[in-house]
Amino acid sequence: MPLSPALAAASLCLVVITSLSASSLHAAPRTPGSDAEVLATVPARRSDPRAREMAALRAAWRAWPQDQTAAVALAQRYFEEVAAEGDPRYIGYAQAVLQPWWALAQPPVALRVLRAKLLQFDHQFDAALADLDAALVEQPTLGDAWAWRIAILMVSARYDEARSSCERLAPLAPPLVGAGCRAQVDAVSGRAAPAVAALRAALQRTPDAPAEERLWALTRLAETEERRGAFAAAEAAFRQALALGVPDVYLQAAYADFLLDRGRAGEVLVLLQEAGRADVLLLRLALAARAAGDPRAPRLAEELAARFEAARRRGDSTHQKEESRFVLALQGDTARALVLAQQNWAVQREPADARVLLEAALAARDAGAAAPVLAWMASSRIESAALQTLVARLKALS
Repeated sequence: MPLSPALAAASLCLVVITSLSASSLHAAPRTPGSDAEVLATVPARRSDPRAREMAALRAAWRAWPQDQTAAVALAQRYFEEVAAEGDPRYIGYAQAVLQPWWALAQPPVALRVLRAKLLQFDHQFDAALADLDAALVEQPTLGDAWAWRIAILMVSARYDEARSSCERLAPLAPPLVGAGCRAQVDAVSGRAAPAVAALRAALQRTPDAPAEERLWALTRLAETEERRGAFAAAEAAFRQALALGVPDVYLQAAYADFLLDRGRAGEVLVLLQEAGRADVLLLRLALAARAAGDPRAPRLAEELAARFEAARRRGDSTHQKEESRFVLALQGDTARALVLAQQNWAVQREPADARVLLEAALAARDAGAAAPVLAWMASSRIESAALQTLVARLKALS
């Protein structure tokens, strides 16, 4: 079925949370003991449309907890909240709602696609792809499944497969999403300039596209321009995306990194002053506080250390990229940072993951540890000023 504009944007945006590893708060699925149990205090007013929608979906599910349609609707809404607020507890809530059907070998398509989304959040990419592929056998025109398949393939650096899937998605998706899908593959496979041109042209052709679509396209544009060294153009795109007013953790984290790289830590403190519970934002806040000499820096570092330790005790290994940055920049543990970066690269291989491994290898003065990233850069032909600078510094070690 054709992909709605809102769903298209959500499908291609939400998966980036996995690459940011916002999951060290993630708990095992748990169903509340009673309707009176407080799961979390959420700063939302009843006048907030999002809060009203969630309350209605929750009420429908509580009335009929064995109604699969009600359960899928609520679980999907919980999942969407992760991108907006960065609070991964909603993943646990979604899994709890779906628990009666979670282990089905042949679940209905809607449930199977949602299960794939939850699996990819925990970096179970192969299992997620198996669910998506099975869903697409049943419904080859299921745009949501194609979008998530592409997102996982991108995280896994399987660019040829991602490009082919973009061609399958294009006739099912709004024009901006179709063009943006192809451009995001081009941007990391040696065609950054055409990717930028395509994104700009698509944005100009679709001025009335939904805010979620425009945010996704502008964020991809900003990141591509930044990798090309076009910093003014990158900042303009970041600011346009922020001006849309759509809550988005990935956008905030990406712009915070851009500012940190430019030595503008004070602006990060302002940007993230009301950041939610996402570890990815807390990390940027801690890095900025350290760089700016903010008195909150030690407390923020302690909170992050506690979160990472709690994740390890749970056996949660989905946060390695963020923890590598943390132990390198805020704890000075080069050996541990390198191990974490290597473990992370074994699972996900995006430009940010490459940078974390290169930085850790450089700090550890271990050029050989960067070999997998160098091979990926050669095969993908990615254009990145930051990565090339790190490679040059590594080569200077020998």
